[in-house]
Amino acid sequence: MLAETKFAAEPLAKPALGEPYLLTPGPLTTAYSVKQAMLRDWGSWDGDFRAMTSDMRRRLLALTGDAKGEFDCVPMQGSGSFCVEAMLGSFVPRDGKVLVLANGAYGLRAAQTMQYLDRAYTLIDKGDYLPPRGDEVAAALEADPAITHVIAIHCETSSGILNPVAEIADAVHAKGRKLLVDSMSAFGAVALDVNEIRYEAMVSSANKCIEGVPGFGFIIARKSELEAAKGRSHSLSLDVHAQWAHMNKTGQWRYTPPTHVVAAFLEALRQHEAEGGVAGRGARYVRNRDVMVAGMRELGFETLLRDRWLSPIIVTFFNPAHANFAFDRFYELMKEKGFIIYPGKLTVVDSFRVGCIGQMDEHVMRRVVEAAAQSLREMGVDTAAPPAAAIAERAKLAA
Repeated sequence: MLAETKFAAEPLAKPALGEPYLLTPGPLTTAYSVKQAMLRDWGSWDGDFRAMTSDMRRRLLALTGDAKGEFDCVPMQGSGSFCVEAMLGSFVPRDGKVLVLANGAYGLRAAQTMQYLDRAYTLIDKGDYLPPRGDEVAAALEADPAITHVIAIHCETSSGILNPVAEIADAVHAKGRKLLVDSMSAFGAVALDVNEIRYEAMVSSANKCIEGVPGFGFIIARKSELEAAKGRSHSLSLDVHAQWAHMNKTGQWRYTPPTHVVAAFLEALRQHEAEGGVAGRGARYVRNRDVMVAGMRELGFETLLRDRWLSPIIVTFFNPAHANFAFDRFYELMKEKGFIIYPGKLTVVDSFRVGCIGQMDEHVMRRVVEAAAQSLREMGVDTAAPPAAAIAERAKLAA
């Protein structure tokens, strides 16, 4: 039977402005002041906007701990996947070879990107339950001297795994290869300090842990890598070196920038700093995760991952085995109560995901759990326990 929860059972209030909370890995729920920052128009060539771009780049670099000035920040129009492709196409030589570390959809997307780029790669695919480990990476690099680069996903949001990037970085550096990091859903809340983790470049996006809105991403890379990338890109618009050189020369983006999104992102960066930077933002997300996971487990839900690998970004749960449970109906009931959850992205078992990032705290997460409890009652589901086969699959693959 469903456990009696300690959460209030009265009807749940909707968030500010009547919007539902976005329990997703981005786009996510933003602060009112971030939305408000988009109410003014900016000229992309104007000195004020150039100053905004410069300020943004400086603030992002500060989050990496780069005190020596070895790195630079290159914002790039488009979604996160645009930036991953820009990074791979600009920093991997045409005769290079990439070791792609995958344990979910975004690692596999990096491999697909390499196919489109027509550049050599090899793949370590760990499935949905486990991260790639340093010893595996070291063995793969030892076995294939042709590998020049490794790409790792910092947080694989299809499953919610927080990958051991520091361990991977040590293995890559020890073998004399170069690490590229897709930190799309982790940067700003999980440390990626250049003084502690060796990487050549990383990418992230405006609409993730900094809590801005969609419209651009950014590449942070060693200046030596940016210089070496000249003439290497497969694409006119995704050429990181060309964007960097033009921006440093003129202060402007090469092509029309998302001006309103940049203004919103600057406000989001100011709020991020006021919250205590990476440590402060990450601590709130950890509390969100812990409160939500504990409450969902009280209802009988099981997490896909063991606690060791649960990220503070998003958590995957198995669908209940109960005959009355249908995810589409559960989704709509949660939305009616003010919460938009995320469908699963696994191939082996049915699942759904609940994000922990955005303008939410542990009090909101308690309301999420109560909304889930109410929704199950309305569906006639008296236990959220998953199918025995799902638990057996997890035990087998995670062994």
